[in-house]
Amino acid sequence: MQGCPFDCVFCNQRNITGQQHVMSDDEIGSKIESHLSTLPKENSIIEIGFFGGSFTGLPIDEQKHYLKLVQPWIESGEVTGIRLSTRPDYINAEILAILKDNGVKTIELGVQSMDDEMLRKAGRGHTAEDIQQAATLIKESGFSLGLQMMIGLPGDTIEKSMQTAQEIIKLEADSTRIYPTLVIRHTGLESLHKQGKFEPLSLEEAVNWCSKIVPLFEEAGVNILRLGLHPSEGILRGDELVAGPFHVAFGEMVYSKIWKNILRELKSEPSAEITIFMNPKQINHAIGHKGMNRKMLELRFGKVNFRGDDNLVGRRFVKTQIPSSKFQAPSQKSKAQTVEFQPNPINLLSN
Repeated sequence: MQGCPFDCVFCNQRNITGQQHVMSDDEIGSKIESHLSTLPKENSIIEIGFFGGSFTGLPIDEQKHYLKLVQPWIESGEVTGIRLSTRPDYINAEILAILKDNGVKTIELGVQSMDDEMLRKAGRGHTAEDIQQAATLIKESGFSLGLQMMIGLPGDTIEKSMQTAQEIIKLEADSTRIYPTLVIRHTGLESLHKQGKFEPLSLEEAVNWCSKIVPLFEEAGVNILRLGLHPSEGILRGDELVAGPFHVAFGEMVYSKIWKNILRELKSEPSAEITIFMNPKQINHAIGHKGMNRKMLELRFGKVNFRGDDNLVGRRFVKTQIPSSKFQAPSQKSKAQTVEFQPNPINLLSN
């Protein structure tokens, strides 16, 4: 919670992160060394991250202290740079100059929404214009820009969340994180929830919303660093979570849903055996969380085979070999049907 005097309705960083106290300099050093001992050195980009609070909201002397503290690992080459999270209203030219001089490469802003009314209801204390100005200044100063968003805040709709995603793309963000809103203990949302004034998205709704938002970022080349909250032990146990769409495999469920939307368009005669070729790295998502997409196809067709094809990389598309008279001439053994995924912002609430 350091560096942030605001009381956003969704926020209790101590419960979210499981961190109850500020680490000492020695603890920070030990933490870095512990992680470095487990990370591969070859072909790795290793960064030190300051997260959980608003780093640039700290007094300048404290910012300089923490940045200086980690310089030995940068100078040794063990770490390539620093990334940090902060608020858009805590960015200015002076702060960016200090960060630049001390090896900061990436700045992530908690955007949450680009809708001013939603920002007001969330108690953010800044406007969408503040986000735009900070993001522009960060990019002009040569940093990599991350813009984090939340879905399902008070007053949110799928249309508003998709608009936030589009605004993040327009601001030329290099990366994003998408967090479904959870009701955490000892937050404003917990009070609203108890009063019946706020109901979080269901898990199904959150997965569906993200399945519409993720392709927008992928199409624009914005790297999605995370889908869903990285939880503390308390949230995993349920001690700190009151309500909301939390699942340890949330990201997998979203990508499975995206592939379901693609694969459901495949056509063939019943009982036909089909072979689906795709990027090998996407096979597990295509098969689906707990095999959901394979089961869906097996209800419509006969045997369903998933095969990797190193030529099918980049954007999501598949080739299917379908031995069906619907797709082949008498002299042909099979015909390949190519299906390329195109996000459809109009059909917002399709299952």
